[in-house]
Amino acid sequence: MNRKIQFNLNGKSISREAATHRLLLDLLRDEIGATGTKEGCGTGDCGACTVFLNGKPVNSCLVLSGELDGADVVTIEGLKIGPELHPIQKTFLQDGGAQCGYCTPGMLMMSKALLDENPNPTEDDIRYALSGNLCRCTGYAKIIQAVQDAAALLRK
Repeated sequence: MNRKIQFNLNGKSISREAATHRLLLDLLRDEIGATGTKEGCGTGDCGACTVFLNGKPVNSCLVLSGELDGADVVTIEGLKIGPELHPIQKTFLQDGGAQCGYCTPGMLMMSKALLDENPNPTEDDIRYALSGNLCRCTGYAKIIQAVQDAAALLRK
């Protein structure tokens, strides 16, 4: 069944006719062109598709379009601050926190969620926060370093 939905995406109002059973991930990538959000597993296990829905991180592969009416959605494209990269994006680049880059959007979104809640996380805090995000390339050491460096930048 199709239904008109209106929501904010990265600060812009979106109005769409969409099947209520269509996944947010597919809506973002296929209909809106926000391709920064990646599908890794399609079952909510890898975190590659993480976006913020009403301020909370969610796996967009598990959210139905019918749940979006009136919602606020932020994707990796909305993470930057004006024309500038967000500090977490800068430190991922600087520290080599991305290799193939497939997991990076989800890692960045979860890292931001962590730093919004806890501006001074321990390594264990970071590992726990990112435990739902899988990376096959980096071994996580550079990702953890990037989050620690971003936390230090944000505290300045």
